[in-house]
Amino acid sequence: MKEQLKERIALVDSVLDKYLAIKDNPQKTIYEAMRYSVFAGGKRLRPVLMLSFCEMCGGDVNEALPFASAMEMIHTYSLIHDDLPAMDNDDLRRGMPTSHIKYGEATAILAGDALLNRAFEVVSAYDGKYPERALKAINILALSSGTEGMIGGQVVDIESEGRGITLDELRYLHLGKTGAIIRSACTIGTLMGGGNDEEIKAADEFAKNLGIAFQIQDDILDVEGTEEELGKPIGSDKEENKNTYVSILGLEKSKELVKEYSKRAKDALAVFGGRAEFLKELTDYLTNRRN
Repeated sequence: MKEQLKERIALVDSVLDKYLAIKDNPQKTIYEAMRYSVFAGGKRLRPVLMLSFCEMCGGDVNEALPFASAMEMIHTYSLIHDDLPAMDNDDLRRGMPTSHIKYGEATAILAGDALLNRAFEVVSAYDGKYPERALKAINILALSSGTEGMIGGQVVDIESEGRGITLDELRYLHLGKTGAIIRSACTIGTLMGGGNDEEIKAADEFAKNLGIAFQIQDDILDVEGTEEELGKPIGSDKEENKNTYVSILGLEKSKELVKEYSKRAKDALAVFGGRAEFLKELTDYLTNRRN
């Protein structure tokens, strides 16, 4: 599985390198700032999921690659803005200075904005075999990263800081903030791969459960991990009075939930039969990670 994962990450990186070429013009700094954050050592989870679902449905991954690249740009822009002093005020991301520390706040904001714009420049220029699928995929991508998805979840997160919330409210928050673009990665991959309605529904169910398991593991690592493993300070959730699965349920119950949601995610892949082996192994790998 790990070898396959490395190959897919390398493929995504090669395409991102092409889409984010530095231009020698007066605004050259913005291209450098965009590349700095995109190539700062991310897991490429979302594009890998997209390409995996596309391939599993018998599709050509080249048809999904523009969307996979755009997804990583959107994810990275959200991290740049997340790290800003007005949001989480983080100095480190993946062991490196965050964008606003490296380039200043103004350029960091613009780098995030530019990555979001670049993502939609890339997908709207799609000229492959399936324009109708691509149009649907663009809509899914936009919805999942907007006010009813990632941004909406981020707003709920900000407004819930410093006050107690219920487990249902926390789940709603993360289904938007973390889960929405993970779900769209899987459904877009299935769509571009020619998957049927049943397979698209299964992909969405898988992603919904994986997203929750992934987030709970993040919360656990903020308590149990080390700065060396995570590439950023630990304990920040508690320090900032953030609501997490660990703060609401405790460490042991949170660990049980990771296993429960991981199992639900893998069970959702039943419709794909033996073709889903890579994704099942990837689920175990992600929910047992230390970074």
